[in-house]
Amino acid sequence: MRNIKIIEVRSEIGAGTRGASLGIDAIRIAALDFMSSFFVNFPTEIVENENRLLYEPVASPYAKRIQGVLTMYERVSKTVADTLKSGLFPLVLAGDHSTSGGTIAGIRMAKPKNRLGVIWIDAHADMHSPYTTPSGNMHGMPLATALAEDNLDNQVHNPDPHTIELWNKLKNIGKIQPKLRPEDIVFIGLRDFEKEEEFLIKKYGIKVIPVQEVRRKGVENVVRQALMHLSNCDDIYVSFDVDSLDSSISRGTGTPVSNGLKEKEVEDMLASIMQNHKICCFEVTEVNPTLDKENMMAEIAFNILQRSVNLLLMN
Repeated sequence: MRNIKIIEVRSEIGAGTRGASLGIDAIRIAALDFMSSFFVNFPTEIVENENRLLYEPVASPYAKRIQGVLTMYERVSKTVADTLKSGLFPLVLAGDHSTSGGTIAGIRMAKPKNRLGVIWIDAHADMHSPYTTPSGNMHGMPLATALAEDNLDNQVHNPDPHTIELWNKLKNIGKIQPKLRPEDIVFIGLRDFEKEEEFLIKKYGIKVIPVQEVRRKGVENVVRQALMHLSNCDDIYVSFDVDSLDSSISRGTGTPVSNGLKEKEVEDMLASIMQNHKICCFEVTEVNPTLDKENMMAEIAFNILQRSVNLLLMN
């Protein structure tokens, strides 16, 4: 049986829309509304955030608040690494997706010799760098930091030397770089990405399972396919961004995208994935109650979370 520790990261400095730092409390409120004792059952660690930076002017337009994101990477990676080293399973509840680069770093720091696979359930590819970003928002960059990928073939910006120095530090957190191989990533539900990211997907032949394929083949087949693709990995990290869900139900997130997954599809998918013994960390991110009605997004996220964890515990 797995012993779980909840890691709460109320950071939203990587997002372009405000409010994701409130997502964890919204999920906790959903648990209370469902009269669930979920949050009483596990030890919890709260990672200090840098959200005060939201009130300060942006220094790096192509990597907004990168100094704060670097601080968050350091904190999150240490917490995740310490959790794994103490024999606990890190269940990460995060504000925006930018800090997931720190989660990946922490897994690699705890298990430097292991090959890590990633299942990225998200509408977006999150593989931009300060050289290619359309927005400057760091939640579009965590996989690029893990891959140590600048994508200079598609460079559109010339970031200042200080931004580049901080970016290079982000890529090198834990003194392991790169932390992932491109062939060890599986995207599920990906449908909104820029040509710069598409270039990387094609260049490296990164595995993408679109929503239509989930419908056509069914959840079980898709999960089998994803796990088969990562069969050479020792550990697998699962990152679930709620915007992978269709925009009709994922209003409570900063970047909703239509033609997404249905709640039942994600729930069944994660339930199936969590039964694999290689799963070493699970992250839920980008719930934003300020954009929501009646806490619907957090309730959906909590249902998915609770079922996933129940299956983890049985594993």
